[in-house]
Amino acid sequence: MNCNLDDIIKSSKKILLLSHVNPDGDTLGSMCAMYSMIYNRFKIKADMNVVSNIPYNYKFLPNINLAERYFDQSLVYDLVITLDVASIERVRDSEIFFNKAKVRVNIDHHKTNPGFGDYNIIEPDSSSTGEVLFNYFKEHGWKIDKDSAICLYTAIMTDTGNFRFENTSANVFRAVAELVEAGADPNRLYKLCYETKTKNLVMFQNYCVNKAEFKNDNKIAYTTVYKKDLEKFSAGDDYTDGIAETLRAIDSTEVSFVVKEVDSKTTKVSMRSKHIDCAKICSVYGGGGHTFAAGCTMKYGIKESVEKLLKEIEREI
Repeated sequence: MNCNLDDIIKSSKKILLLSHVNPDGDTLGSMCAMYSMIYNRFKIKADMNVVSNIPYNYKFLPNINLAERYFDQSLVYDLVITLDVASIERVRDSEIFFNKAKVRVNIDHHKTNPGFGDYNIIEPDSSSTGEVLFNYFKEHGWKIDKDSAICLYTAIMTDTGNFRFENTSANVFRAVAELVEAGADPNRLYKLCYETKTKNLVMFQNYCVNKAEFKNDNKIAYTTVYKKDLEKFSAGDDYTDGIAETLRAIDSTEVSFVVKEVDSKTTKVSMRSKHIDCAKICSVYGGGGHTFAAGCTMKYGIKESVEKLLKEIEREI
């Protein structure tokens, strides 16, 4: 179904923007960009909902200070827009707002997204939801202001690994060139996203990497994160971000993953690879994502989760 956001937004008084759990630069940058664009074009102040803590290095995003974590669940919105949400379960308790909304729009780039909205703008060939939004704004004549440019640049830069990942296309560079012209500062944004880390975060990630284990002639690299590890370093949910990428960077590694303990019977998995389909493996446990970067939640303890993942990976290598 074609989605004309102009008509939908004009007919909406109460609007909510939703980001996904354990938010990254793409979901937060896309959410803040949409907030700015809606306000500048329609003079409507949307609400923004984050369902877990905002990572320290994204707190510079324009208007991110307006995002709230807890909402009155009796609220009913005219319009709810999800941004970079591959499956509606990834908005956790905020799914209630999505389900009660009069109109629901799903904007995303994950190939595993089932199209759960009344209207869906999904571009699996785009690098990021930030790029999906950029394409939509350009195609429909929405003028991108400086704040939106900063947010969209951040979304695209972080989901392409600072323009290093395989999803970095010629269209990505065309898009970010225009965003720079609109006011995004590449040097400043790189430093804020990649060179603004607390000492605690760096020490925690070094600890996790140092206890990594290797299987199949070093083709598989993984590390485990127990609750006691998180407590030892007073680590936030975002502290494990980037560890799987560090392990994947080892020359012998084909697949890397991090298994993080939620409780004795639940773990969260972040997986990266150079060649095999991570999304296929994670989909076995209800997860998904991209070919070379995916994740899932497993209803097992850490040891059992590792055993099951290793078996799935060994089938693909």
